[in-house]
Amino acid sequence: MATSEFRHYSHRKSGFISTLNHNKWLLFMSAPAMLAVILFSYVPIFGVVLAFKKYNFTDGIFGSPWAGFDNFKYLFATRDAFNSTINTIYLNAVFIIFSLAGSVLVALLMMEVRSRRLTKAYQTALFFPYFISWVIVGYFVYALLNYDSGTINRLLGSVGQEAVQWYTKPQYWPVILVLVYMWKYVGYYSLIYMAGMLGIDKEYYEAAMIDGATKFQQIRKITLPLLMPLMTIMVLMQVGRIFFADFGLFYNVTQNSGALYSTTDVIDTYVFRTFRVLGDAGMATAAGFYQAICGLVLVYISNWCVRKVSPDDALF
Repeated sequence: MATSEFRHYSHRKSGFISTLNHNKWLLFMSAPAMLAVILFSYVPIFGVVLAFKKYNFTDGIFGSPWAGFDNFKYLFATRDAFNSTINTIYLNAVFIIFSLAGSVLVALLMMEVRSRRLTKAYQTALFFPYFISWVIVGYFVYALLNYDSGTINRLLGSVGQEAVQWYTKPQYWPVILVLVYMWKYVGYYSLIYMAGMLGIDKEYYEAAMIDGATKFQQIRKITLPLLMPLMTIMVLMQVGRIFFADFGLFYNVTQNSGALYSTTDVIDTYVFRTFRVLGDAGMATAAGFYQAICGLVLVYISNWCVRKVSPDDALF
């Protein structure tokens, strides 16, 4: 019995070594990315201990006294913290829905462009905003919404309407933030969905055209169903970060205007202001840990729902 187990172990070991030798160049090329993930995603996990400590620079991370769950209390101690949590979930959910619909629509339109030169020009124009810093985008938006000389207020004045103090009107900003987010990210996501569409076998469309299917019917019966697994993966990845707001969007585009906090303040900006005032690293770490745990739970719940509806489309 022991001999057969030894032979089985030796066979598995030799198979593992053979696989390594066969894929050594692929592993070599992926080594920098794997190293980056380990250094910036796994090594910092040890810093989570700060969430449970009353940190001071003299004693360091491990020498600082334990604080239990005291660092988490401030997240729920005021109405502002609760409001920022609701804003984070609500706005990120709206971003996910509209960016999915917008990027798929743009990808479908791009697939209908027959000129390769025009396709490359459109792709470049759509993808370019993704590389622009939120600081620059904030100035673009300010140039549009500035009360005294903003383009939007000038247009309103030209048709006899009064200028709007955009940076003191929180009710407009959920719509403004959605539009800015889509302008920046829809082009990027549309390229991902275009790549998925290019992988669909052309014979499906040829058979559909022979049967007399219209372009809309082809999209509804072929493109969208075959694109659904990719859409599911993208949505689940975004749901996992629904508690993590895009700090640059909510801080720079809104100009950190206090009058807008009721609709634009999110967990990240709330924690930033708290840390800037109090300088407590433990509280900031507790907020990050809270966001990560909630995101993990949401991913599992979302994946469970997907598995119940369509097991083949589930992420795991």
